[in-house]
Amino acid sequence: MKKYRREPMPAWLRHIIEYTLVIVGSAFVATAFNIFLLPNEIASGGVAGISTITKGLFGWDPAYVQWALNIPLFILGVIILGKNFGAKSLVGTLALPFFVKLTSGIDPATENALLAAIFGGMGVGIGLGIVFRGRASTGGIDLIAQVIHKYTHIPLGLCVAMVDGLIVTTAAIVFDIEKGLFALIGLFATSRTIDLVQVGLNRSKNVMIISNELEEVRQAIIKEIDRGVTVLNGKGGYTNEDRHIIMVVVEQSEFTKLTQTVKSIDPSAFVIAMDAAEVLGEGFKTS
Repeated sequence: MKKYRREPMPAWLRHIIEYTLVIVGSAFVATAFNIFLLPNEIASGGVAGISTITKGLFGWDPAYVQWALNIPLFILGVIILGKNFGAKSLVGTLALPFFVKLTSGIDPATENALLAAIFGGMGVGIGLGIVFRGRASTGGIDLIAQVIHKYTHIPLGLCVAMVDGLIVTTAAIVFDIEKGLFALIGLFATSRTIDLVQVGLNRSKNVMIISNELEEVRQAIIKEIDRGVTVLNGKGGYTNEDRHIIMVVVEQSEFTKLTQTVKSIDPSAFVIAMDAAEVLGEGFKTS
């Protein structure tokens, strides 16, 4: 049966989707900032965190502070990440302070600092994750995190956490230690939520199977689990004998069925399972 390759998304449609993601993500970040973080003086990193500190020290409007700081950082992004990234990030750089100003009149959602840190951090993480999926930035410190991620391949959420550490420390000094600790909670919630938005909820398992019943196990996986397999060549470290290793990627929900199927054929089979953060290709999803 002939397979037909899926047509790539038109460039104009992809650009519309990406710019929409940048705007929607910026609105999420700004709303979470104004209803959770700023009222409770939780500076959980980023230019938003800096603007929270300057608001507490000098009473400066956070929106104007963010605009002022984002300009040189935006220029840095254009130089390092390219003009295409810069065009979309310009939208984010302008949109985020705009939404911060637009939503500044909304009443705080809570006066409980712990709740504010958790839900504010999650809200910011959702927003930044959406913006990053649009292959852009809201400017500010997260742009530096994008640069680090590009050249080091360190997970994006961890990059954000590393860059924001200094700002959280400053917040603890300016306000108090307790506010700094709440800021750390918010920062952790942000970094984990970014990764969740980037990767998604559907985690997969990369499973390696070593069995004496290679062919029977291979056929069972193809027919009963309905997954393709790859057979790798290996050698036993103790016996020095040549062995074949079956590699298969399954959805989390299929893992139990897979192990039961393998064990029913070969109870002595050696099964290794690893988390697969993202799987692209036939039978899963395309980029």
